[in-house]
Amino acid sequence: MPGRPPTACGRGLTRRQLLCASLGPLVGAYVVAEGVAAPVRPRGPAARLVPRLRACFVRRQGEYGIRWPGEVYDGEAALFGYTDRITQAARRLGFALDVRPTPLYSSADADAWITASREAGPDGLLVVLLDRQEHAWPTADKAIATGIPTVIFSPIGTSFTTNTAAPSARPGCFICSTDDFTQVEWGMKMLHAVARMRAARCLVIQGNQRSEGSLGDLGISLRTIPAADFVEEYQRTPADAEIRRMASELVRAATRCDEPSEGDILNGLRSYAVAQSLLAREHCDAITMDCLGALGPTDISLPCIAWAEMNDHGIPAACEADLGAVASHLIVQYLLDRPGFQQDPVAETVHDAIIGAHCSCPTRLAGFGAEPEPYDIVHHHGMRDATLRTVWKPGQRITCMDVLPGNSDQPSQMLISSGEVLGNVAVPPAGGCRISVMAHFDGVQDVLAFPGFHQLFVYGDFKKELVQFCKLCGIKPVVV
Repeated sequence: MPGRPPTACGRGLTRRQLLCASLGPLVGAYVVAEGVAAPVRPRGPAARLVPRLRACFVRRQGEYGIRWPGEVYDGEAALFGYTDRITQAARRLGFALDVRPTPLYSSADADAWITASREAGPDGLLVVLLDRQEHAWPTADKAIATGIPTVIFSPIGTSFTTNTAAPSARPGCFICSTDDFTQVEWGMKMLHAVARMRAARCLVIQGNQRSEGSLGDLGISLRTIPAADFVEEYQRTPADAEIRRMASELVRAATRCDEPSEGDILNGLRSYAVAQSLLAREHCDAITMDCLGALGPTDISLPCIAWAEMNDHGIPAACEADLGAVASHLIVQYLLDRPGFQQDPVAETVHDAIIGAHCSCPTRLAGFGAEPEPYDIVHHHGMRDATLRTVWKPGQRITCMDVLPGNSDQPSQMLISSGEVLGNVAVPPAGGCRISVMAHFDGVQDVLAFPGFHQLFVYGDFKKELVQFCKLCGIKPVVV
C-alpha cells in the first residue's frame, strides 16, 4: 500500500482510531451498505427524462417464399418474440416505448411511419428487419436519414454485407447484424444514454457572472453561477450529524488515515452538502467548479473528497471547470454505469506508460453497484484538505477517453484508447498528485505525445463500445 505507515499517537492509537473516536459513536451505530450517507441526487432535466423510443418491424406481406430469409424462417414467431424482448428491455431501461404491432409491409407504410416519427420527435428509433427484400433496407436508410439516432436490427438471414456496408458508414446509426439480442439491448442502452446526455444540465461554478450556455452538438446545457455562491453556501453549512456520519463511514472503511485531521475530512465533506444544495437550487444533473481559482486563495477546503463521493454515487462531478471532462463523465456514467477518474497525463518513458495523476478519484471503479476499491484518506498534494487515494488493480484492463467539444467548424471528438494498469505510483516519494495510476496503452508509440488532457481512466476495455456510441450520436471517434 503506498504511503507512510499509520502514525501512533495518544495511548497507542493510530490517527484513524482517534478520528473514529472523536467523530463519536456514529461509527458503530451506522453501518450502511453503500459505505457513506444517503447520496446526493441529480436534480436536472436528465434526471426527470423518460426517453421515447419508436420501434417497427419491416417485411413483405404474405409468405416469405424461397427468397432470403427463406421458407425456413418463421417470421411470425420472430415478430412476436422480438416484440416481447424489446418491450422488456424498454421497461428495464426506462423508455416510453411506441412499437408498431403490424409490420411495415410496403414502401408506403414505411414512408408514413417515417413521417410520423419525424413529427413525434422521439429520442431514438429501432427498426427490426424481418426481410432482406424489396423495401426492407430502403426503409432502414430512410430511418437513418431522419437524423434521429437509429438502431437497425438485422437478424441473420436478413442481410448480406452488400446491404450493410453503405449504411454502416453513415453517422447516427448502429447496425446489429446478429441473432444475439443482447447487442440490440446495447443499442437501446446507447439510445438511452444519448438522450440523457443531450438533456443534461451541468452547474458550472466559476467567475463572478451568472449565464446560460451549451456544449454545442453534444446538447449538454450549462448553467454558470458565480464562485461566490459556493463560498457563501459553504459558510452557511455546518458539519452536522449527516456530514459526521459520512466522515465516520469513510474513516471506518479506509485502509489508512494518517494525514488529514478530523477537521480536514469534515470540511471537505461540507462541499458535498453544498453541492447538494446548489444542484437542487439550480435544477442540475452534473457539477464542475474552478476549484483552484475559486478556493485556492481561501481557507475553504478544496472539494476533492466531495467530488469523489459524488462520482461514486452517479453524479458527474468534473474538476477545474473543464467542460470536456463534464461531457466525459456524463457519457461514462450514463453509458457504462460506473464512474471515471479524471486525470492529468504524465509520460513514463521506462515502461512506455502514462501516469494518470489527480487528487480526486472515485472508489466504485467496477460499477455503481460494485464493491469499492481499497483507499487511503490522505492530503491533497498541496498538503491541505483531504481526499481519497484509491488503489487501482494491477493487470486491470482500462479505457482512456477524452471528449473534445466541437464548434461551428467541426464536430465534437472523442479520443479513445485501451490498455492495462501497471501499478500505483507512491506520492511521496514521487511528486505530483496523490492518486497516480500507471497504465500501458495498446499500440501507443510515443507516450511523450499522448493526446488529450483531463482524460478519464475507466475500468474495463470499452474501446469498441465507445466507437459505436460516437457513431450513433455524431461524435467523431479518434482511436489512439
